[in-house]
Amino acid sequence: MPGRLLLFNIRTDADDHILGFTTPWINALAAHYDAVDVLTMHAGRLAVAENVTVYSVGRERGYGAARRLVNFYAILLRLLLTRRYTACFAHMMPLFAALGGVPLWLAGVPVTTWYTHRQVTRHLRWALRFSRRVVSAVPESFPLPTPKLRATGHGVNTDLFCPPPESPESSRPLVVQVARLMPIKHQGTLLRAASSLEVDIVLVGGIPDGGDDSYARELHSLADALGITGRVTFAGEQTAEEVRDWYWRAAVAVNLSPPGLFDKAALEGMACALPTLISSTAFIPLAGAYTAQLLVDSPEDVAGVTARLRDLLALSPQERRAIGLALRQAVIEQHSMQSLIPRLVNILNTGEL
Repeated sequence: MPGRLLLFNIRTDADDHILGFTTPWINALAAHYDAVDVLTMHAGRLAVAENVTVYSVGRERGYGAARRLVNFYAILLRLLLTRRYTACFAHMMPLFAALGGVPLWLAGVPVTTWYTHRQVTRHLRWALRFSRRVVSAVPESFPLPTPKLRATGHGVNTDLFCPPPESPESSRPLVVQVARLMPIKHQGTLLRAASSLEVDIVLVGGIPDGGDDSYARELHSLADALGITGRVTFAGEQTAEEVRDWYWRAAVAVNLSPPGLFDKAALEGMACALPTLISSTAFIPLAGAYTAQLLVDSPEDVAGVTARLRDLLALSPQERRAIGLALRQAVIEQHSMQSLIPRLVNILNTGEL
């Protein structure tokens, strides 16, 4: 097996409702290395493989930024002085890639940075300078032009997110949107679009860390103004298994993130064989022959969402299932963890797919 991997991770906690997926990623990567050392901003419940060691700079202990910075360099320099690494993988941690760029360069450790977001920060620009490669789910999900970019797929756990054991039965169809409660996710569009349809709506997701509840209150007020409060469920933060269970109960999923946000939540719904409305053209390779039935013109396209939902709900369960199974197969081929990990290991070790 090819040596030792150093991995920067923002939050290493198997129970985290958003970043818990990084634990299966770490374990899958660990199968390709003799050992993996994880340097993380925050450590929670650890459920890692035997050849994985986790080091935290101490956010979970309440350490401030200055103390975390000192801890980062103390841990990194000790590791670089005592161990030889094949590669360094910075997963959604351009800060650590930027801070560690010079020591890693001096130690001869090539850096690969994973980033899927539309926000550009100075940390990301420095991480890009120090990285041999940057990787992202699709070309559209990395916000800076660079020849260093390699698109690898998103790494969905298609064993967990899988078709339901039986078709859901309910008096009204259920439409689900999985996303944190933020204006950029456009939950209001769904509420307006679905208000004229005989459907129940569930919004799965909580308020972002450090955010306020003003947008959530706006959504509650909007549901009341539309007269659909009794048909809307605000489910809040959910574990991966609970999210999967909501997908299993639904007839249709909706994702209204704008271009530049290639949400894994949409892929997880597709992996559950659920027809999923999309507003970003980055999903067209997955939608394939069903693009016209699933794509709306923009995240604010209320009429378009209404029309697509009406048409999908007019289909038989078997017809919707056929669409969902085609989407699932595309996710397995393009964005499953099983397809991602070998691509990622090749990039980490050689710089190429």
